[in-house]
Amino acid sequence: MSPESSPELPEPLLSLRDLTITLPGDRATPVRDVSLDVGVGQAHALVGESGAGKTLTARAVLGLLPYGARVTGAVRFAERDIEPGGQRELWGREIGYVPQDALSVLSPVHPVGDQLAASLRSLGGLSMRKARASVVAALDRVGIPDAARRARSYPHEFSGGMRQRAVIALATLHRPRLLVADEPTTALDPLIQDQILGLLAEQRAASEAALLLITHDLPLVSRWADRVTVLHGGAVQEAGPVHHVLTEPKAAYTRRLVAAGRRPQRPTSTENKHDLLLSVRDLTVQYPGRRRGEAAVTAVDKVSFDVARGETLALIGASGSGKSSTAEAVLRLHRAASGSVRFAGRELLGLDDTELRALRPRIQPVFQDPYGSLSPRQRIRAAIAEPLRIQGRWDDTSGPARVAELMRQVGLDPALGARRPYELSGGQCQRVGIARALASEPEVLVLDEPVSGLDPTVRAGVLDLLESLQRELGLGYLFICHDMDVVASFAHRVAVLKDGKIVETMPAKALPTPGERHPYTRELLATACEFA
Repeated sequence: MSPESSPELPEPLLSLRDLTITLPGDRATPVRDVSLDVGVGQAHALVGESGAGKTLTARAVLGLLPYGARVTGAVRFAERDIEPGGQRELWGREIGYVPQDALSVLSPVHPVGDQLAASLRSLGGLSMRKARASVVAALDRVGIPDAARRARSYPHEFSGGMRQRAVIALATLHRPRLLVADEPTTALDPLIQDQILGLLAEQRAASEAALLLITHDLPLVSRWADRVTVLHGGAVQEAGPVHHVLTEPKAAYTRRLVAAGRRPQRPTSTENKHDLLLSVRDLTVQYPGRRRGEAAVTAVDKVSFDVARGETLALIGASGSGKSSTAEAVLRLHRAASGSVRFAGRELLGLDDTELRALRPRIQPVFQDPYGSLSPRQRIRAAIAEPLRIQGRWDDTSGPARVAELMRQVGLDPALGARRPYELSGGQCQRVGIARALASEPEVLVLDEPVSGLDPTVRAGVLDLLESLQRELGLGYLFICHDMDVVASFAHRVAVLKDGKIVETMPAKALPTPGERHPYTRELLATACEFA
């Protein structure tokens, strides 16, 4: 399909013509005959459900396709054809990249600031002193608090949202002419989404840079993109100006995509409200200072909440507010400084390793970073089977059928079990993480942004699945999320975190009445409404 012609379309900086991608061993073609133009200074969005071919299309532009992938068609940048592998000379100065998975870019063994400084010195020729000053300015510009100190931190010491902001700072250091952003705000709360996309818009305006934006967030597309191309099954379904495609969609698939995600609000949970599964009291989490004599950082400050059987408690707040640190302390993945975490009447913080290992199957996590929680060397079916093997519940006869059943439960074709994580989209990997958690037959799931990487249609299906499992099994959910629409429709109660403290707890049905809320809650809701 050829791109829609328009007299208003700027001169193309990037042109794709009949792009077709075939992966080794695949009978299907994941991307076929895709054509589009990204004009100078233009923001062009690629949208579609998980597995539609959005990320593969972007990787073809970047020259980052999996080994053995076959590409036909033409990729033109700045009026010249780019041969496979020729993109590398354009990285940094000409083309910047923001991936969905921040940890695929950031080295785990070097401070974040050193990694940005290395790029400045390599491509910019700056002295170490000037590079470090520029790094602090870049981190501050993307909203990382106390940038001078955090520049000395390692990626694992950042929240998921802060890691994503650091990657955006890295990608924009040299003001590239084209920025390829694959779900750049998936892990960010509405306040930081607005700041980051505003920053990208400023860069485009200042240098006439173009943006190829891969996302499943249609409200975000309607606000920040100029044009949109809708992909489904690897093929273009519809393309044109955003206000035409999203308000007057012509293709049946586009109409379904636009209509997805309008879920009814859940009633306040009253059943089993006294049957507590998880009870947290005065939980405090601290991280040591990076240097000798530097004071410890308090990430969670005397937080208290309960989760009953059959109930979903959502934790919301800006990136870095302590949501993930709270979840890690509850799961005993990080040692709490003080407080109490009781699960099914037992104190978790005092258990030894043997006791904790016996209890772990009953309280399971689903992590925010789908790629980071899966071994890149392990096939998907082995990753889902791993909890069963570790817990001694694997049977060679019934095990494969159980893995296939779990994959179908989360909307995955069991045939994908033969693939490895890098061969799946981010949304598909997130569903693998949910299947791994369900394999243990838990009583509590700690869900850290479990649907942030999913498109509206798949997200609705996964949330419906989690609701169904909760009703059938009486599961309790500790649900971390920055999407206010998802929180309002999925949670029963909401706790608002700011600077490591809970400033307000309320029924989820009270979210639409911001005038009656804490000022910080009102700020979160006001920004979220701008994207609706």
